[in-house]
Amino acid sequence: MPHPDGLPDLFADRSLGRIQVPRMLRDAGLRLTTLAERYGVPADETVTDEQWLADAGGLGEAVLMKDDRIRYRPAEKAAVIEWRVRAFCLARRDLTAPAMADAFLSNLSRITAICAESPAGVFVVS
Repeated sequence: MPHPDGLPDLFADRSLGRIQVPRMLRDAGLRLTTLAERYGVPADETVTDEQWLADAGGLGEAVLMKDDRIRYRPAEKAAVIEWRVRAFCLARRDLTAPAMADAFLSNLSRITAICAESPAGVFVVS
């Protein structure tokens, strides 16, 4: 399947890993950049959440992640609002790589719709 019309390019946080989940999502046709690809290794381990959220938001990317605590941290929450980030967080943190990829792919039509409807927010994917 090709990258859906109306779905912005995607940015994957380090919480999803560098290899397996991004590869599975790309194999499904999605356009995706990982934190490691954008900032390089090992710099990807020290980039703040506020920085990559601002960069992803500035590029109009939708964010995929596993860290739903971001919505409770004032600086990260402010970055989501200021940079109009649409962040999609997995509801469970204990998923395998295939299960993580499947959760995003199974909800892709809804993620695409939310990106068209909402200017910013943190959305839970289950």
